[in-house]
Amino acid sequence: MSHPPSFPPSSAGEPLSGQVARITGGSRGIGLAIARRLARLGAAVAICGRDGKALETAASTLRGAGVRVVAAVADVSRAADVAAFVSQAESALGPADILVNNAGVGLFGPSHQRSEEEWDTVLDTNLKGVFLVSRAVVPSMIRRHTGHIINISSLAGKNTFAGGGIYCASKWGVQGLSGCMAEDLRQHGIRVSLVCPGSVATEFSPHSAKDTSKMLQPEDVAHAVAMLVTQAPQSFISEVQLRPTQKP
Repeated sequence: MSHPPSFPPSSAGEPLSGQVARITGGSRGIGLAIARRLARLGAAVAICGRDGKALETAASTLRGAGVRVVAAVADVSRAADVAAFVSQAESALGPADILVNNAGVGLFGPSHQRSEEEWDTVLDTNLKGVFLVSRAVVPSMIRRHTGHIINISSLAGKNTFAGGGIYCASKWGVQGLSGCMAEDLRQHGIRVSLVCPGSVATEFSPHSAKDTSKMLQPEDVAHAVAMLVTQAPQSFISEVQLRPTQKP
């Protein structure tokens, strides 16, 4: 049986000490790995997801390691859910210094064989969700003239592949939205960055035939996020493309 990683004791020297992070899709996989990494760096974290049981398990793991955490069941494609999550997190932990838009879904297959409902599910979660959550968090960041937004995209937002029509469309949209957000918000002291990983070994990946030991791991994406949020404040990295050392 695997055991959750332990966290070092908090100290004033931790680079994110006193900061608050929001992570969507934080109950498992990449989102949970990011929450763990930011907590190690001293941040309090608020996570949301649609699976209440998985969310509570994740929150319990974090609390057991001494992390200040808020967990809320929320669907990022629904404005009311987003507003409730942001309000609950702010009441318990304070305004967000870091937002990681990680929540995502994938439905694969030839686009001409997919339904309108499937299109809506993917685009609403992967693209509209980034818009809704960012819109809810940005006003507070503008008032404080600080903040960092990291959108988890994909190399599928830059490359096409058979069966990826709906998913690629959503991630290409995230690329465009993120670039425009960066230009809109930089004057307010808010940095917007993209992380574009290749296939990551999670239950989400459609590439079941690949050697998962050679694939990117959730912790690899979390490492990239940690790098972004600990960089010097006078600059920001617009985009990180992440690939495995060996092709799986």
